[in-house]
Amino acid sequence: MLQLMLHAHPDIAIPPETRFLLETYDRREQFGDLRERRNRRRLAKFVTRRRGKLDDLGLDRAVVRRHIVRGPATTVGDATRAVFQAYSERFDARRWGDKRPAYIQRLDVVLRLFPDAQIIHIIRDGRDCVSSLTRMPWWTGGAIAAIWTWRNAVNCGLRARRRLPADAYTEVRYEDLIAAPEAELRRLCAFLGEAFHDGMLEPHQVADVAVPARKVWHTRTRAAVDDSALHRWRDDLQPWERDLFHLVARRQLRATGYTPQPPNRLPPIPVLVRYVRYHGYREAYLRHRKVRDRVRQWRYRRPVAAERAVGAGDGMHSHDRPSGALR
Repeated sequence: MLQLMLHAHPDIAIPPETRFLLETYDRREQFGDLRERRNRRRLAKFVTRRRGKLDDLGLDRAVVRRHIVRGPATTVGDATRAVFQAYSERFDARRWGDKRPAYIQRLDVVLRLFPDAQIIHIIRDGRDCVSSLTRMPWWTGGAIAAIWTWRNAVNCGLRARRRLPADAYTEVRYEDLIAAPEAELRRLCAFLGEAFHDGMLEPHQVADVAVPARKVWHTRTRAAVDDSALHRWRDDLQPWERDLFHLVARRQLRATGYTPQPPNRLPPIPVLVRYVRYHGYREAYLRHRKVRDRVRQWRYRRPVAAERAVGAGDGMHSHDRPSGALR
């Protein structure tokens, strides 16, 4: 929903989830020195591969490849920015952004690629998130994985809230956006340094061009904003799911302005064991990824950041300043 609200702004273009930014960064060693044309060609082929999601953006692969290979792209940030710029040009927008839930867990990477990015973290009641995720056809982790994922995302957001400056990071609650969309959108526009536009209040008007038809789980984005998805967890979650959530995520609920409920009872022992095991597995993976990324940074000494473009006002051309919409 927030993606469409921002996309409805005449100067901002936010595509459907692209899923190539982090993957390209993680594989940057494979492409070598991007000052060499042949290496840019290899990177361009990876970004525009058939298994990617470029088709959702309505961009011609050959045109995007040429833009990366022939353009001034000498870093991974420059090369990936070329795709988003091509998308924004479809809509004559000055600015672009990207939306992906995984970004909140890897803001360090996003900011390495785009040091001047502005991050919008959209937060939803975690109980409704669990209810929604477990009904998605592509979600295979079940309720335990969904609970851990929301809890971890909020923890990442809390760290960003403490560490990033006010002009680089902000948050918006899904429920507040539903209850007072104009007030919240005006606040977000002020954060971005953009004027508010009434069209942002009718995001369903741009759903046909910004939401792929194959994503049937986003059907509600084609209708006007309403509150029908709020508090569904009260009917949808099983008792053990509610009890487990309130046991392990009470602090995160409070920190994001939600009211936790005391568990009616402790979840069954097998459920607790499964959660503890999953938590241990995921924490070990995150530690491994952190070490691996540090090793890659040590081995790959070349710059990765997109070049900042000097302009008037905020010190750069607004066309080159991303605004990330993150769930």
